[in-house]
Amino acid sequence: MTTHTVTSRDGTTLTCDRRGTGPALVFVPGVFNLRDTCAPIAAELADAFTSHTYDRRARGDSTNTLPYAVEREVEDLQAVIEAAGGRASVFGYSSGAVLALHAAARGLAIDRLFLYEPPFRYEQEAPVPSPGFAEHLQELLDAGRPADVVTTFQLQGIGLPPEVVAGIRQAPFFPALEAMAQSVVHDAVITTTLSVPTPEMEAVEVPTVVLRGGRTWPVLATAADRLAATLPHATLQVLAGASDHGLEPVATAAAIRSA
Repeated sequence: MTTHTVTSRDGTTLTCDRRGTGPALVFVPGVFNLRDTCAPIAAELADAFTSHTYDRRARGDSTNTLPYAVEREVEDLQAVIEAAGGRASVFGYSSGAVLALHAAARGLAIDRLFLYEPPFRYEQEAPVPSPGFAEHLQELLDAGRPADVVTTFQLQGIGLPPEVVAGIRQAPFFPALEAMAQSVVHDAVITTTLSVPTPEMEAVEVPTVVLRGGRTWPVLATAADRLAATLPHATLQVLAGASDHGLEPVATAAAIRSA
């Protein structure tokens, strides 16, 4: 594995890990995740793909440039793809899957999409935070309350039970979540402005595999099933052993290999 940096259009520095041999595969993680989240999948695929895992802006070893817009993250992904050789398949996890599909709709050089449990909210199956949700999170962060950014997103953006959120706040890994608070605001922008696919996203012609766990949350199962039925060239893969919006590296890698 080698680590390098890529500079996005607005000057943001993105830290990337590259491993394996074969065609390029870029991993886009979701909220609260760093580049190491998808590293076990990349390791499973090291004989078949050259995988590129990166810290999205405002998290991990990557920097951040204001003002934020979803298009800046599209430019980030474009910069990583260009560094990977100009074309790549893209695996998006959670909000990263929303971002990957949006990027494909914007015309990035993507050969194949793997979309793992994008958190779209179809037909009010789950409450969508108010349009001012991201602005509220930014106000909390500007007031020096990163812990409240994390818990508010978990409660209102994800819908975790209060007792679960209270337990997470006491967990030893919670400071690492606080350190990503600015990126949580960014993910709130993505998941509120793109709470359902746009017509352009629904028309994406890129061959796509939509993946979900067999025991994931019902709202995510609905989103995956609906998206796979909507996209012109999509198939659905249900990974029986995966649950609760978690990634199962071996099964996920097998699904990517078989596409």
